Parts: sequence; C-alpha cells; structure tokens
Amino acid sequence: MPSLYLHRFSFSFTLVTLLSLSLPFPLYAQDSSFEFTEATVDSIQAAFKSGSLTSVQLVQHYLSMIQNLNPLLRAVIEVNPDAMTQAAKADLERRRYPYNRNRLHGIPILLKDNIGTADKLNTTAGSFALLGSVVSRDSGVVTRLRKIGAVILGKASMSEWAYFRSETAPSGWCARSGKGINPYVASASPCGSSSGSAIAAAANMVNMVTVTLGTETDGSIICPAVANSVVGIKPTVGLTSRSMVIPISPRQDTIGPICRTVRDAVYVLDAIVGYDVYDSPATKEAAKYIPKGGYRRFLNFDGLRGKKIGILREGFFNFSKNSVQAKVFEQHFSLMRKKGAVLIDNLQIANTSVILDYNQSGEELALVSEFKVALNYYLSQLTSSPVRSLADVISFNENHKKEERIQEYGQLIFLESESTKGINSTVRNAISNMAQLSSKGIETLMKEKHLDTIVTENAALGPILAIGGYPGISVPAGYDEKGVPFGISFGGLKGFEPRLIEIAYAFEQATKVRKPPSFKDNFQIVSDL
Repeated sequence: MPSLYLHRFSFSFTLVTLLSLSLPFPLYAQDSSFEFTEATVDSIQAAFKSGSLTSVQLVQHYLSMIQNLNPLLRAVIEVNPDAMTQAAKADLERRRYPYNRNRLHGIPILLKDNIGTADKLNTTAGSFALLGSVVSRDSGVVTRLRKIGAVILGKASMSEWAYFRSETAPSGWCARSGKGINPYVASASPCGSSSGSAIAAAANMVNMVTVTLGTETDGSIICPAVANSVVGIKPTVGLTSRSMVIPISPRQDTIGPICRTVRDAVYVLDAIVGYDVYDSPATKEAAKYIPKGGYRRFLNFDGLRGKKIGILREGFFNFSKNSVQAKVFEQHFSLMRKKGAVLIDNLQIANTSVILDYNQSGEELALVSEFKVALNYYLSQLTSSPVRSLADVISFNENHKKEERIQEYGQLIFLESESTKGINSTVRNAISNMAQLSSKGIETLMKEKHLDTIVTENAALGPILAIGGYPGISVPAGYDEKGVPFGISFGGLKGFEPRLIEIAYAFEQATKVRKPPSFKDNFQIVSDL
C-alpha cells in the first residue's frame, strides 16, 4: 500500500475517488481461523495464548483491512513500515517468555497524528506543513506503549491541527488525508478532532484496528467516540503525559483511549498513565490520582449500585420529547435505577450558559494565547522541521493554498493566535475566570449533592470538563431514526476515573447498545470532501 507508506521527506497529495462500498476480501487473517469481527484485547490475547493467532497475522490482517477500507473511510494517514518487525518481535518474546505479559503486548495500536513517534512515521497533525519534521524522542505515552510491547500500527487522520486552524473546515478534515467518513452513516459527521482514531476503532465489521489513542483539549475524544459509537476516555489533565504531542494548551490537553469497549479502553488507560519527567509538574501532580493496582479492578458489573448520578437536562438534552433519543435516555435512566443507582434529576451547574460560551468563559482567549506559546516551544524541540514557529506555519499555508485548501477554509484561528502577545494579565484573568466557573459550578454541585458523576447526552459535557481539566467517559447509547449513533457521557472531578469506569462499564454491560457500523448512504462519496 504505497500511498500509506509515505517517505518522511516526500511531499505529494493524491485525492482518492471513493466508490460504493464492497468487501471483496476475507474477514480473517491468512492462515488463521480467528474471528476478527468484534475482536477485543482479551479475545486476541486468548488466541495468542492458544497459538491460533500471532501478532504478525494480526498486523497482516489490519494492514489488509486498511488497504481495502481506508480509501472509503480515510481513517488512517499512514501505516508504520516497522509494524511487522515489531509484531515478529512480540511473537518471539511470547514464545520465549510466555507468562506475565501486559494485556497490550503484541497488540497493534493506532495513534492520532499529533502524537509523536521517533521512528519512520510522520507526526503532522494532518498538515503538510509538518511533513518531514523529526521529533527528538517518542512521546511520553508511546514510550510507555513500546515498553510493554505494543505494536505501533500507524497514525490516524484527524481534524487538522486538532481543529484549531479554522472553524470553517469540516469536522474530521485534514489536508493530508481529506475528510474522514462516519462508517455508520456516510453523510453524518465523524466529529473531531480525534476522528480517525474513532472511525478506525468503529469499523469493526472489517476490523481496521482494536485500540487507538486520541487527544482532547475540548471534546476531541468524547465527541468522535459518540459520533462513531465507540468508547472514549478523557483522563484528568496530567494523568497522561503530553510530552512530544503537538499541543494546543498544556492547561487543557490530555491523551486518552478510543476503543470499542470500556474494558479495552481501561487496558489502554492503565498502560499510558503516570509520571513523565518531560511533562512535570503536571504528571507529578496527577500521579496521586492513580489507584494502587490500576484501573482494571474497577471493571465492575455491579458498578452502578449505590452510585449517585446527577442528570443535567437544561442546555444539554436538546432534542424533542418524542424523539428516539428522548425515549432511549428515559429507558437508560430507568435501567440505572434498577441497577441500584440513585439518580438526581434536573440539576443545574451554576453559570452553565457562560461556561458553554467560549467567549464569555474566557476559554477562546486563553486557548489562542496558549497555542502560540506552546506550539512555538514544541517546534523548537524538533530535531528537524520545515517550520519552526506558528508564523512559519501560516506562511507555509499561504504558499501551499491548494494543498491546504486555504481559499475554502482559511486559517483564522492561526492568525488570531499569532497576533497574541503571550500570557498577559488579560489572559491570566480569563484563566482565573474559568477556574472560578469550575469551582462554583461542577465542583460545588458535585460536592453539595455528593455525586459520583454527572451525565449528559453526547459530548455536551465538553466545555465543562475542558476548562477544569476534569475526566469523562462516553459510551454508546443508541442510534437515531437514520442510524446515526448517539452516546451518553459521564463526567466527574479530578481523579474520579475509578468511579466513572465502574459506572460506564456497568452501563455498557447492562445495555450492550453498540452494534457494527451499517455503512449507510451506499458510500457514494466524492473525492473532494
């Protein structure tokens, strides 16, 4: 698949015309009877143990699926030319030392294209401006994944620059791969910015990959997970290292898993959390939240029992009373009660309208100011790069208007950010305002009501979790009249991951809502999306 094995210093752009979906290829790895549809980390590890599957066969299968399906879905920007070598190494290690391996040992993982890897893969945030740049070391999360023997399969597509270049570009679009396509309903948004990670994880009918990583500044894990009917975990800021990850805001950025099941997502979370000297003091401060024995022990079938769940309706459940969503959510709430949860309805967070307005809360001002500082620092740390500052990126885009589609989508956010003068008193006041909104809002509500979580539909919690650095988990909740997925999101205070995992896992196991993608609209998608 030469189009996905991009040489680091090549600069080419080929539009792929997308045709009607057809599946003329087998759903099984060559020389293996393993069933890949709905495969989980546990089922893969069981197959490894029995000898019915190897990591090499698994990678071969994924690469075959990517080669056939990626021209339709545009979930993957490039695959790792060393993936087979890494898989062979994992197989050898398993034969020599078959015991006490991490659950992700030998498991291929797809990384969002802003997560740095010191190998033959590019790290570009979906932009041609960074094609050929070389990171000085692996990102903190990749360092941890390599240490436990995970296979780095490749880089997932994304909303370019984590949707921080322009608000007019379609969600899920980047110059390097075009617009990502929702595998459930092609005309529906895949959301972003971790669109490719979610699309690839969702496409289980032909199984492009089982586990992926995304990043979130505000909604970028939770929203695409919801849109593609998968599970997303947004960790407490600092719980996972942001080192060598293309930044927007160190105050809000976080890295987390996107998978088909809560269990698989928790396996990934356990693997990537922890202190990193390159992201201190954030990871040092957040390390206190990591439970002894990890997060896996909170995968509790009875995890809803005794939990106090606050329902935020006003401003969040924005659909008609007769809609599919309204009926389904009432069924879900009833089920939670039957499973022993205590639901407190119609709660309100103080100043919700302000928090949800990026201008009023101060989030927009803070982010555009922080982005310039953070990006310039990141670019200065690269071993080599065609651009060394935000100003350079802006110039590159102006000089490559066709490839970057500047005429259609512009780069207004970049220009606003470049005009900022650092973190001045006005920006510090905006940051202080968000801290107060969080303290008087979600923190006061949850402490006064003794809540374990607050719940909303889809990704509506995004700004609330973002400005305070709080964690959240989204789980598939259903499908509307057209087959478009919708989800349920659970949010909590810093360090609430154990409670959220218990609740999300118990909900998932009780409902089992998720189903394979339908590939509706017959995928008559034109090449200029």
